[in-house]
Amino acid sequence: MNIFLTGAAGFIGFHAATALLERGHSVTGVDVLNAYYDPTLKQARLARLEGRNRFRFVKADIAEDGALESAAQGEHYDVILHLAAQAGVRYALKEPKAYTHSNLVGHHNVLEFARDHEGLQHLVYASSSSVYGNDSVAPFSEDQRADHPVSYYGATKRAGELLSYSYAELFGLKQTGLRFFTVYGDWGRPDMAYWLFTDAILHGRTLPVFGQGKLRRDFTHVDDIVAALMRIVETPYAQEAGQAPHRVFNLGNSHPETVLDLIQHIEAAAGRKAVIEWTDGPQGDVRETYADISRAHKAFGFSPRVPLADGIERFVRWYRQYTGL
Repeated sequence: MNIFLTGAAGFIGFHAATALLERGHSVTGVDVLNAYYDPTLKQARLARLEGRNRFRFVKADIAEDGALESAAQGEHYDVILHLAAQAGVRYALKEPKAYTHSNLVGHHNVLEFARDHEGLQHLVYASSSSVYGNDSVAPFSEDQRADHPVSYYGATKRAGELLSYSYAELFGLKQTGLRFFTVYGDWGRPDMAYWLFTDAILHGRTLPVFGQGKLRRDFTHVDDIVAALMRIVETPYAQEAGQAPHRVFNLGNSHPETVLDLIQHIEAAAGRKAVIEWTDGPQGDVRETYADISRAHKAFGFSPRVPLADGIERFVRWYRQYTGL
């Protein structure tokens, strides 16, 4: 298959591109390489992809008019895997325009590109557990309304789902939206807690911890996410009669653990104790994320296999190698 992948130099995008290439697919990767976090890490990911057979990279901003069409260079694509986004809950408090630009305008541009792409079989796009906010009842089910996100990031991801549904209803565009739950792992994002905690513990710095460490997150290893992506990309979309061709799945570990649990796993992997400073959390953080994954399990056998302790041990080992600590 020929895959058009946005966010190819991002955390999940890099792992998805690697898996697609290993499975014999061709990939055109697009990424703007912005400076939300150190672009050196994005370039290091990209360096492991460039030069491989069947991979082509284009630096482009998906929110710019004509950027996607230019990147496609007239090629035919079977599937669009849209993972590009402005990530992060807290950064939206300072730079909400970045989220409007990437997550709303950019998502719309992907929809238009997909609608006009002759022969396209499927558009698969990333959403987020942040759409659920604090009002949802755990475990979070896709049948819940999810119309009270507490962060602007979550609001833009929910808006993207609604935009996608309208294109499915109006134009018959076959789509699958994936609500990712706290994805972590090798080559991850430096703005996320597991990375920040690991860095602080290995350097002996004080670790600021919000909410007395009682916040619960459904930590999901990137290998489990990528396994699901491969199954979805490679399986023809089966449309239900009388329904718009749009579906949404939770992709989480379905086993939430507290932030203190996370710290203890990092301490065990690093062989060092954390120096904790208790502090109040910023606006936009939810109390808990907890995925009901029964729909994804029924649809394509989604069954996470990596427990948090094992995933963190692997991450700390990679982090030591990457940073030389």
